Amino acid sequence: MRQLSASHVRRLLPDVPPFGPAYQSLAASLRVLVLDGRLPLGTRLPAERELARALGVSRTTTSAAYRLLRQEGYLHSRRGAGSFASFPSDVSVADPSWLGGEAAGDLIDLSIAAPGPIREPFLAAAADAVEQLPRYLAGDGYRVLGLPELREAVAEHYRRRGLATSVDEVMITSGAQGAIALASQVLVSPGATVLVESPTYPNAVDSFRAGSARLVTVPIGDGWDEELIEAAFRQTLPRLAYFTPDFQNPTGRLMRSSARTALARAATAVDTLVIADESYLGLSLDGSLPDAEPLAVHAPERVISIGGLSKSAWGGLRIGWLRAAPSLIQRLGAARPSMDIANPVLEQLVALRLLDGHEALLRERRRRLAAQLEVLTSALAAELPAWTFARPEGGLSLWIAIDRSSTSLMGAAARAGVRIVPGPRFGIDGTLERFLRLPFVLPPARLREAVARLVEAAEDVPRFADAAGEVSYVV
Repeated sequence: MRQLSASHVRRLLPDVPPFGPAYQSLAASLRVLVLDGRLPLGTRLPAERELARALGVSRTTTSAAYRLLRQEGYLHSRRGAGSFASFPSDVSVADPSWLGGEAAGDLIDLSIAAPGPIREPFLAAAADAVEQLPRYLAGDGYRVLGLPELREAVAEHYRRRGLATSVDEVMITSGAQGAIALASQVLVSPGATVLVESPTYPNAVDSFRAGSARLVTVPIGDGWDEELIEAAFRQTLPRLAYFTPDFQNPTGRLMRSSARTALARAATAVDTLVIADESYLGLSLDGSLPDAEPLAVHAPERVISIGGLSKSAWGGLRIGWLRAAPSLIQRLGAARPSMDIANPVLEQLVALRLLDGHEALLRERRRRLAAQLEVLTSALAAELPAWTFARPEGGLSLWIAIDRSSTSLMGAAARAGVRIVPGPRFGIDGTLERFLRLPFVLPPARLREAVARLVEAAEDVPRFADAAGEVSYVV
């Protein structure tokens, strides 16, 4: 059973403008924590007297706040057991059928956080791969673990980051998502607990659900809370955990070294394997940020590192990789033929050439992303100033706190010609309704037009309002 201390709840509480009686303001603050997924469903809250003492208010205030939240469905209590975060049954959740393929006509697609290719280096790599291909045509082309020379290039990638890696510890996969899906198939059994961030990458969640996992969350607010991470591992004893320490999707945050150490320590203590998704590695948007060490440095036998070229090169190049202990690589390789057998040889040769010039490719990608981010943030500040966000440290998207239901906005946006993904898609329990992910991977003119269309769509969706007035939450 998960629980939070009164002092921890006090630190999590957002700044909600005071209105009406004190219990209403406290209830509004606690409600925001549930809506935003920062208070995971099923978590036991501190006793009314304990919370009152921590907040410096009367027990009458906390009792009334808890009672209001129970009436609304955000809290349920069991005699002798305590009060637990819950979710009203009549609150809408995001429709997961958000995939729609290529945008048709004048539709602006902001549902996919993947950039187009940087054409010149990509075409040069493809031409070189075609020239090299005849050398590989003598065999059957099935390399379940990947071409040895590409595996060696990936191993060198990790060695340059300070993580000793051999070819036996590397496997080439069908993108980073292919690595996640394969690891889930091998490591997740029905009913096994998998710990994930909230918000998190939706397709990873879908992979774990396909294995009938029991998902539990550790919230990300202003970053990773080390105490909360350690408590989540200790209290839930997960079989597997999934984290994105490098420019997390969708928040764009970078996990600091102290949190990496705490995460690895917590996982080791309870014998949990951790998938570290490094898909966004190298996409820093802040030149002052130092390179972060791989999470696997802190627990080489417990961390499965995943990466790929979809975000830096092109989403259409389905080349990813997985780094793990040699024994686990062999288990994953044995299971792979039931999924897709192996990667295309030609694509692996393209990837090999791109890795040779990867730093130059990343520099150009960062330059383009920084310009596109500036366009998107400027347009939002001018046209939708009530929508707030923390500037991402890297990655491909903004995680925005909005003043209305993002699920309701999805339909209005579609009518206005913009495809978006609402916040609940990045959670596991219908929360995060106040949030919206907007990638900045499109050309500047399309981003400006997208914001203009979102302004039009927002006019058709009512704003969040409390019984006593507007309640805003700023990340």
